[in-house]
Amino acid sequence: MLVVVALGGNALLRRGEDVTAKNQRDNVQKAVKVLAELVREGHHLVITHGNGPQIGLLALQNHAYDADSAFPLDILGAESEGMIGYLIEQELENQLGDNYSVATLLTQIAVAPDDPGFDNPSKFIGPVYDEEQANKLKQRHGWTLAKDGDDWRRVVPSPEPGEILDLKILKLLLAEQVITICIGGGGIPIVRQPDGTYRGVEAVIDKDAASALLAEQVNADALLLLTDVAAVYHDFGGPDEHAIEAMTVSEAEQFDAPQGSMGPKLIAAARFARAGRFSAIGAMEDALDLVQGNAGTRITEG
Repeated sequence: MLVVVALGGNALLRRGEDVTAKNQRDNVQKAVKVLAELVREGHHLVITHGNGPQIGLLALQNHAYDADSAFPLDILGAESEGMIGYLIEQELENQLGDNYSVATLLTQIAVAPDDPGFDNPSKFIGPVYDEEQANKLKQRHGWTLAKDGDDWRRVVPSPEPGEILDLKILKLLLAEQVITICIGGGGIPIVRQPDGTYRGVEAVIDKDAASALLAEQVNADALLLLTDVAAVYHDFGGPDEHAIEAMTVSEAEQFDAPQGSMGPKLIAAARFARAGRFSAIGAMEDALDLVQGNAGTRITEG
């Protein structure tokens, strides 16, 4: 099967871990063992990934250097795509050897300039802060910060993905059986200008929404959204908590889930499953079982 695998942020960093090269490489090695298992079972992969902690750290570094001339988020997004893609690509090559080809594709995605997401920042990026630190950053940089569990994080605009500009290149790679890493961090957000040219915008596209769009457009058989929980749960953290093994598209769309975490995953999973194929949400280490229907939450048309 052609499977689009969307790696959650936990594939690169666990919550609370420092954004260091060693931590990221250690976590990527664990993730790639699972991906290599899928490949060895005969599945062809397109891999996407998050970049929230990485792009947030890059933004902090830029502001520390010169806040008045800091690089915009689209350039930082491209930088993080290359950095993370390099780690995943190299570890896949280490795991699979010379019999498989792997490539990282910097991916531009057009968004609507009047998307309401620009007026309502909602995408978490960067590390977590306590309230005092958050207030200082808000004053220093003019950032918007919001509660993320018990902590605070920066939030930025998250417009809906529109056209994947590099889809033609991606399809050429897939035709040659190249394992492709793309749409890192949701892709590089760009807008079309009146003269037909494109320019980047200050935003971060949701990785799961972009992955669902990608899966549709490459006619994938399955979309896996890998995260740090084993499934979607009813009454998560409550007295009646239990895993949900299967959901219909309508159930996934109507499920009451946090918008900062599971909510976008359910919407993305439902979008792809509506085409008659299946999505699955679950733990990274269960990827093969997710494909086989033996773990996680599977979303289908019904």
